[in-house]
Amino acid sequence: MSEIPVPDERTLYSSQRPGGADSPAWPVFSAHALEMLRSVGEVLRPQPGEQLWDAGDPYDLNLVLSGGVLLVDRRDDRVVFVVEAGDFVGELGMLMGQRAFLPGVAMAGTELLRVRVADLRRLVEISGELSDVLLSALDARRGLLTRLGEGGLVLAGDDDDRDLHRLQDFAERNQLPYRTVLRSDVSAWADLAKTCDLPEAGTAVVTGQRRVMIAPTTRDLASALGIDLWGISDDARCDLLVVGAGPAGLAAAVYGSSEGLDVVVVEDVAIGGQAGSSSRIENYLGSYRGVSGVELARAAMLQAVKFGTRLVSPRSVTGIARVADGFRVRLDDEHDVRAATVIIASGVRYRRLDLPGLADLEGRGVYYAASQLEAKVVAGRDVVVVGGANSAGQAALFLARHAARVHVLIRRDDLRETMSNYLAQRLTHHERVTVHPRSQVRAVHGTSRLDAVTWHDHHLDQDVRLDAAGLFLMIGAEPGTSWLHDAGVDLDDKGFVVTHDGFATSVPGLFAVGDVRAGSVKRVASAVGEGSVVISAIHSHLADRQRPEEQPWTS
Repeated sequence: MSEIPVPDERTLYSSQRPGGADSPAWPVFSAHALEMLRSVGEVLRPQPGEQLWDAGDPYDLNLVLSGGVLLVDRRDDRVVFVVEAGDFVGELGMLMGQRAFLPGVAMAGTELLRVRVADLRRLVEISGELSDVLLSALDARRGLLTRLGEGGLVLAGDDDDRDLHRLQDFAERNQLPYRTVLRSDVSAWADLAKTCDLPEAGTAVVTGQRRVMIAPTTRDLASALGIDLWGISDDARCDLLVVGAGPAGLAAAVYGSSEGLDVVVVEDVAIGGQAGSSSRIENYLGSYRGVSGVELARAAMLQAVKFGTRLVSPRSVTGIARVADGFRVRLDDEHDVRAATVIIASGVRYRRLDLPGLADLEGRGVYYAASQLEAKVVAGRDVVVVGGANSAGQAALFLARHAARVHVLIRRDDLRETMSNYLAQRLTHHERVTVHPRSQVRAVHGTSRLDAVTWHDHHLDQDVRLDAAGLFLMIGAEPGTSWLHDAGVDLDDKGFVVTHDGFATSVPGLFAVGDVRAGSVKRVASAVGEGSVVISAIHSHLADRQRPEEQPWTS
């Protein structure tokens, strides 16, 4: 790293803090909270200009007693933030065991109180005051970094590149701060190219360590950023392993860990599951203004982390074996986790249509979620939403704020047969929404990206072709149970987990909740309720569990 310029006067953010001086991102600790931090902390006196940690390094909470810490972007050695006396260095990833987004450099006269993350977690567990202040600050800081795009991560490519959209979606849903640089922005592309070697075509990822990755998988990106494994070593042990971090899985994690269980949650896509992609949920108890799936997932994740849950994402479960003390669960990176009990909360996924050329247009006009990313692409043009469930209705209303017109295709005669009444009423009376009953997609058109959609109107018995910028598919529900087919778990003819006596499966110690469970009500509130209630069954099983012989791997 080249020499970082150190400001002569450390007034930056004392009156111009991002988000405002009154933002929860910049709390003032009480004397009692400071005393608690001092009781477990270590005072450090680094040299001026000393690098305290690099991007990608694990780091601890550092309370600045005097002097200051510069957080810099290594690509251009630009000072992003100045953390002054009275403030601390740290954001949400720190508490989750993730790595630093930005390097930290000491200013002149700096004295720090370093509190190791393990000690900080214990303080959060025992002090409601410190927990409230600290978690609010960490959450606000992650949100601030995300809004400013200041996490050291750059996604670079072409606007219609499916890899760029895939990585943007991953970053958005996992609340990772990033910036996008497009080739069409010649000036921004040239500036980025001065700091690293960019490819002539395709999508590139530039990390805070100046590492360039060409169209990486989300797993590889997560590994490079150090966000994919929190305190999980091979053959780690826990009381409860939850497969899936949707509403049901997160509820189980919150209630399980808050009641003293050692909980590990494994999620293969993003925290929040399918519900995390919902633009607005208005019928969730207490949310009279509505809440987005991302907001709901973030709040639940914070609660789970607060009580000590370990979150492992993106990872998937590939096998499960019964052992003497419960289960041995294999992850797709060949790590094993031993768990006394397991909850299946792997949810469902939207079904893919078997149409010629559709797969080639995924991420290029064909989407399975409606977020701000997709809204920017379809702004001012017509779009088609396929599906009659609440998720399709929420997506249509959200897109109607951006698109010229939204066409909703349903197979039935009336939206109210499958959708909540309030959504059906809003769609029916919206000036930019047209509902097409008894209609099915027949074809998609386009080469580099979607140009048009053809559907068959069974009521009129004719095909309709529409020039469209987006096709949003929210149909069917395929359960995430492929890893269970040889595990001795009873599944129904559609692959959903059969339960009895509440949420118990045919295998003792193995439970199922949420959308993946046969006969469940496919609503967020129902999933949360099931994830909460199942913990009582977990406690009962742990109290009198049997010890079966180890069985062969299933994967």
